[in-house]
Amino acid sequence: MPALYLIPVPLGDTALDRVLPPQNAEYVRPLRHFIVEDVRSARRFLRRLVPDMVIDELRFYELNGHTPPEQVSTYLRPMADGLSMGVISEAGCPAVADPGADVVAMAQRQGYRVVPLVGPSSILLSLMASGMNGQSFAFVGYLPIEPGERTRRIKQLESRALAEGQTQIFIETPYRNNRLAEELVRTLRPTTRLCIAVRLTCDDEQATTRSAAAWRGHLPDLGHRPCIFLIGR
Repeated sequence: MPALYLIPVPLGDTALDRVLPPQNAEYVRPLRHFIVEDVRSARRFLRRLVPDMVIDELRFYELNGHTPPEQVSTYLRPMADGLSMGVISEAGCPAVADPGADVVAMAQRQGYRVVPLVGPSSILLSLMASGMNGQSFAFVGYLPIEPGERTRRIKQLESRALAEGQTQIFIETPYRNNRLAEELVRTLRPTTRLCIAVRLTCDDEQATTRSAAAWRGHLPDLGHRPCIFLIGR
């Protein structure tokens, strides 16, 4: 039976052997059809993962926020012909905070085997490093952009974290990282804990947890670096 392989990608410019098991290359080597978030970056990644793969012989199906649903519905046709396929995100694990979830759902509905390969997840890595509750947590994606709505959402997530002990995890578009961090320390209660995890698995990675009060006046310049934010009690 053909399988849909979910192929993790490093979170940054990290050597593959630091974050991906060598077996991943053996799963990927025979594949010729890939559903990807960005074709150029997927081609570069495959060249690194399987250097002897002939990239020009591969078929890529682009899946991102601009892909029409009617186009996505055709992407698993090679599997109907008995061919396995791969799904590649821009970074991290496919189908987690990623449009690849749509084709995984299609594969499940159609009864195909789905095989998640081992690789880095910034969500789990940041939770591990935060010192916050790892038995009850929620990843809530992006917060609203509009300032008033974002403030209300932060307070809502904080209330849940404090009342239930559930760690709340979220992300932001990198160029808005500093703005979000500043609003978090301004909005959260002084004793609420905030973890900021930056460029996990990379040489300059950092994950630091402090109370909101302790962060005030001491926030790092996050620049345009990938970050994960967590709040908890």
